[in-house]
Amino acid sequence: MGQSTPEPTLEQLLAHPALWRGRSAARLAAVGTGWPPLDAALPGGGWPVGGVTEILTARSGLGELRLFVPLLQHLGRVSSPRWVAWIAPPFEPYAPALVAAGIPVEHQLVVRTAEPAWAIEQALDSGGCSVVLGWLKTRTQVSVLRRLQLATQRSQTPAVLFRPLAEARHASPAELRIVFEPLLDGARLQLIKSRGGDRQPLELYWSSSSDVAECSHGAT
Repeated sequence: MGQSTPEPTLEQLLAHPALWRGRSAARLAAVGTGWPPLDAALPGGGWPVGGVTEILTARSGLGELRLFVPLLQHLGRVSSPRWVAWIAPPFEPYAPALVAAGIPVEHQLVVRTAEPAWAIEQALDSGGCSVVLGWLKTRTQVSVLRRLQLATQRSQTPAVLFRPLAEARHASPAELRIVFEPLLDGARLQLIKSRGGDRQPLELYWSSSSDVAECSHGAT
């Protein structure tokens, strides 16, 4: 008879990233946000790699993209950088601002589509993207969101979904959900779903060293 597979230990089970443990935190693969106070508040110390992050705002263009400028800068510096996919953005990414922020425009891929959820899933499964930024303007079924969450886990490619603030009242399988509220020189963030993150409101301020022009131009 062949050897039986040993049963996993309790410690191994508790460390599995697919395990929900309420307010406690399993170890999660993450990439730093570039904002130390935010890293300290997030489980894993950054944006989840194998999971969806939702940014919920009253409307687009309130400065929410500033949160991801350090990530895009980092991805542009890695050897053999892959695409940064922008799926159905409500604005035109502004090349001069991207260049000024140190983000290589030659690795930005903008996809215009009436079916953003489908395009996001395809981009995640392609293996050619380092991150996928997607805008879902209308109500999205939980089953569709679950497919996107599973796609991030398969590809280990982070996905960021920008969604209307009204969607905060509805359930979502996303790994991380953050309400973004603009301040005069920064933003107030509220983690409404995370695997053990800090649930206290967090205020970030755009310092002169990290201040960049908005990476968008005009509305579509």
